[in-house]
Amino acid sequence: MFWKKKRKKTYKCSVCGKTHKDWPALTFNSPNSYFELSEAEKKSIAMIDSDLCKITYEDQTDRFIRVVLKQKILASEQILNYGLWVSLSEKSWNNYITNFNNENHEEQYFGWLDNRIKEYENTLNIPMSVITQKGNNRPEIIPHDDYEHPFVVDYHNGISLDEAFKRIHKMTDNSE
Repeated sequence: MFWKKKRKKTYKCSVCGKTHKDWPALTFNSPNSYFELSEAEKKSIAMIDSDLCKITYEDQTDRFIRVVLKQKILASEQILNYGLWVSLSEKSWNNYITNFNNENHEEQYFGWLDNRIKEYENTLNIPMSVITQKGNNRPEIIPHDDYEHPFVVDYHNGISLDEAFKRIHKMTDNSE
């Protein structure tokens, strides 16, 4: 099996620099919409930090928040965590920002996925339920089950343990 031969026992976190024994979260540092901006545009029309991103064009403003997605692993109790970004409407963004430091805030928003996940053909704009979590944890997203896409099917049905390890190694080794 792939994972038995190449499985790492520890992972060095690119954010905190520490070595961890648990599975790493597969994270994206920015929404795709920000990633595709030129360096000049990033400085002039965009704002980004570890949780929020806002891009202000002449005719519209796009707003994004960092979220988590928990992927089920078949025949395993482990979960593969993704750190992703979704876009929110202005109304949802304003509510989210107003309650950003409220540890008891529980709300559900509609959002669109704004990251390209390599294992799938175009994952941009998959509709998501965005559910805020008590304790100021990042919101969790759940793909709408009526949207036809392999990513959505895998989320609801689960992926194999081998597939989870392949994704971890691909992301942590930066290999294609």
